[in-house]
Amino acid sequence: MDNLGKYVYAEQKRQEGTGYMKQQTVYLKCDRSAEVQAQDVFLKDVAEIRCQDPVLQAKLKAIKIYHFPKDGEKRCVISCLKLVSLMEEICPEIDVQVVGETDVLVEWICVNRHKGWQQWIKAAFVCLISFFGTAYTIMAYHNDVGINEVFTEVYRMAMGAEPGGLNTLEVFYSLGLAAGIIVFFNHVGGRRLTKDPTPVEVSIKNYETDVDKTLIEQAGREGKELES
Repeated sequence: MDNLGKYVYAEQKRQEGTGYMKQQTVYLKCDRSAEVQAQDVFLKDVAEIRCQDPVLQAKLKAIKIYHFPKDGEKRCVISCLKLVSLMEEICPEIDVQVVGETDVLVEWICVNRHKGWQQWIKAAFVCLISFFGTAYTIMAYHNDVGINEVFTEVYRMAMGAEPGGLNTLEVFYSLGLAAGIIVFFNHVGGRRLTKDPTPVEVSIKNYETDVDKTLIEQAGREGKELES
């Protein structure tokens, strides 16, 4: 055995005798926002953990990172630096690689806040407002553009006579309006026409993203971000 081989063999024996553990790479992917239903927030609630050791992975996921006070704010911003610090404190031998967001907006949702008949009343109220509001908007638009006069003039030009009551143009216009709304919003009851997200879902997602970014930036400016 040459000198290099003897050195490697001796180093292996030394590591085995001292309980040396090879440094492991842990990948941390944080979400931009997370909702929890308990006051205690754990690492698994706000991020994904990946490593080769399943025992180490489970240990890291169980790290408690924050506790919402009962009478305090229900929202906080946690920096990934705090998460890395807590992980390295529990397991000093790991090498954490952050591959996701750098800040996480965590919100504590009280599950008992809206239950039973209150939730049904709210849903019914929203449905009524949406139905009558949409109907009024369509009628007001038709009144502004004079849709009845347009239909009457088109019928007179095509048929050479005055329309008597409900005519074909009004029927097909109503059917086309309903079909256009269904195709645009990509919904028929609870079923989708395609797998693509609807325009409403895209707008809501963009709105939520803008709100999350604004809250995170505001917490950073006010010094409320948890970094250590």
